[in-house]
Amino acid sequence: MATSNSHLVLSLIMVISISSLHSSWAGRNLLQSSQPAQPTLPTIPQLPTIPNFPTAAATLPPLPTLPTNPSLPFPTTMPVFPKVAMPPQLATILPTMPSIPTIPTTMPTFPFFSSPPSN
Repeated sequence: MATSNSHLVLSLIMVISISSLHSSWAGRNLLQSSQPAQPTLPTIPQLPTIPNFPTAAATLPPLPTLPTNPSLPFPTTMPVFPKVAMPPQLATILPTMPSIPTIPTTMPTFPFFSSPPSN
């Protein structure tokens, strides 16, 4: 009786292990066959070439002109205005800028501290 029980237990263990092995193999096979193919990366189109400066400048529209005389282009330099002295009436009304103190470039000397102590 003990032998038949052990045979029954062994055969049961074998059946369970074989069925679990078969189911895991079948599941793995099913997963592998149902997986879609790896997606391919899209191809990046060729970027347009950047033109050099003279070619790019030739494609720009012309500069705007002055509204008073359309034949004159905008001035390329700033105009120079004459220097005018301030009238004395304004000089008394306007506040003056405070003077900024200068930082001394040398260290001040103090009596008894100007020289190192002697031994």
